[in-house]
Amino acid sequence: MQFRIISEKQPHCLLVGRLPVTHMSSAIAPVKPSGTAGPKEVELILVKEQNGVQFTSSALVSPSGQTHPSGEERETWGKKIDFLLSVIGFAVDLANVWRFPYLCYKNGGGAFLVPYLFFMVIAGMPLFYMELALGQYNREGAAGVWKICPIFKGVGFTVILISLYVGFYYNVIIAWALFYLFSCFSGELPWIHCNNTWNSPNCSDLNSTLLNDTYKTTPALEYFERGMLHLHESSGIDDLGLPRWQLTSCLAVVIVVLYFSLWKGVKTSGKVVWITATMPYVVLTVLLLRGVTLPGAIDGIKAYLSVDFLRLCDAQVWIEAATQICFSLGVGFGVLIAFSSYNKFSNNCYRDAIITSSINSLTSFFSGFVIFSFLGYMSHKHNVALDKVATDGPGLVFIIYPEAIATLPGSSVWAVIFFIMLLTLGIDSAMGGMESVITGLIDEFKFLHKHRELFTLFIVVSTFLISLICVTNGGIYVFTLLDHFAAGTSILFGVLIEAVGIAWFYGVDRFSDDIQEMIGQRPGLYWRLCWKFVSPCFLLFMVVVSFATFNPPKYGSYYFPTWATMLGWCLSISSMIMVPLYAIYKFCSLPGSFCDKLAYAITPETEHHLVERGEVRQFTLHHWLVV
Repeated sequence: MQFRIISEKQPHCLLVGRLPVTHMSSAIAPVKPSGTAGPKEVELILVKEQNGVQFTSSALVSPSGQTHPSGEERETWGKKIDFLLSVIGFAVDLANVWRFPYLCYKNGGGAFLVPYLFFMVIAGMPLFYMELALGQYNREGAAGVWKICPIFKGVGFTVILISLYVGFYYNVIIAWALFYLFSCFSGELPWIHCNNTWNSPNCSDLNSTLLNDTYKTTPALEYFERGMLHLHESSGIDDLGLPRWQLTSCLAVVIVVLYFSLWKGVKTSGKVVWITATMPYVVLTVLLLRGVTLPGAIDGIKAYLSVDFLRLCDAQVWIEAATQICFSLGVGFGVLIAFSSYNKFSNNCYRDAIITSSINSLTSFFSGFVIFSFLGYMSHKHNVALDKVATDGPGLVFIIYPEAIATLPGSSVWAVIFFIMLLTLGIDSAMGGMESVITGLIDEFKFLHKHRELFTLFIVVSTFLISLICVTNGGIYVFTLLDHFAAGTSILFGVLIEAVGIAWFYGVDRFSDDIQEMIGQRPGLYWRLCWKFVSPCFLLFMVVVSFATFNPPKYGSYYFPTWATMLGWCLSISSMIMVPLYAIYKFCSLPGSFCDKLAYAITPETEHHLVERGEVRQFTLHHWLVV
């Protein structure tokens, strides 16, 4: 560490500098550690007088930069709130609006909160906390953190691939929202009437009781499938056609926004989320205030909250609650690891995990009031049962909700507000997925550090080119296939291997020591038990259930051919296979006998010198039994 010297040609000269604690002069009185982990420096202020040099003061200070384990400077978040908003923005996505409220309604209303909160406490929060702590301590992306147990590094590449695959179709949803937003500025919303060029003879205007007629379609449904997707011009996944220029243009805008949000790292993305992470809450509140004034809204909210505890006897309710927990918090995508790797070393990741995971769940619950106030209104307006209009997935936000908005006074304004919310919900989640890929690969291949802007451009352009297949006439079929296979069983498998690698091979006791080094307190027994036993068992159960309850993908009445389903499984396996492939590669590339190879493969890279002395803690019974 060098001194900063401020000098003037005067009798008195001020010298200011910082030295590591280990280089302190014996003339300086020892200073008590402040309790915060990480390296410390002593700031020396020297005054050069005519009679010599005199130490006037010294202070123990934290270093201004955050150093990467490799010795390089590690970029950090500009402010703590940037990190929190980024995590919240990633975890709170479109599924919070279109998935959770419907599951709650379908599975016993308020009773569904019992299994949901149960799985949140025993699995969701512990896994969320685990990923934040893992990234913050090791200060690397999803692959680089596995220097703690090299044989498991393949799971890092698994989650990077999954995030990349999800980007291929998730960006398309944002492009749809942008397409709808542009259409809101026409004189009249294009999904109100059936007098458009894309409408079919089966189209029936909103004023009729079309929901009781299975042979009729709504203008909103036809606008989505025929006006935007042009699905009627495709006979199936083997007849895709060319990309639609309108959707291609919207997708290009999304990609440009993503690039300029990510190209400089967290310094830029941390500022973008101030808008994208907070806007949805403003819009949801405005829509709720409007929704509760509509006729039938209270009936919809009552149906949403109605408690049917008998539904808790149905195993499917518990399975759906567990599945929702797995996917809603965003664990297993490498995003939480990437985001937390840019934190200061002593950041309280425990508090962050509790705050952000709680906000995610509360947002899901809050959005249900917004959604079901409008669904109750639709049910009242068409005089049909609520289950005739209640649905989940893209159909809710691109068909049912726009249809409800179209009947309101000033419908164009409400539509603009709604689709701005969808855009902001989608953008920051897409940013998180991209950051996982970029950080994971840049940290693994060090030469990319100096070329982050170019590498980011390469990733987003590649994603754009592959996503073009989803904006063709039959693109919705490719979209459905990707949605079904890209992050289903594979993400559960990835998190399972991650939990086993950390809690069992690296050691839950050693992991707890790492956390204590960062935040000054050791995780309680509850967290350690969850990491070692409860969460791995829960994830293993979910992997088995995902295989046992597998249903081939379909879109509406269209069933995918066998070859398409097999292609989907190949996509899913292509990410999962990285775990055994890398383990075999790592094992074969290490020197020595079988036991030596195994010891090096499961011992942290910083402790390989202990292996040479025969001190391998994983070879002791205590390592496997301690909690």
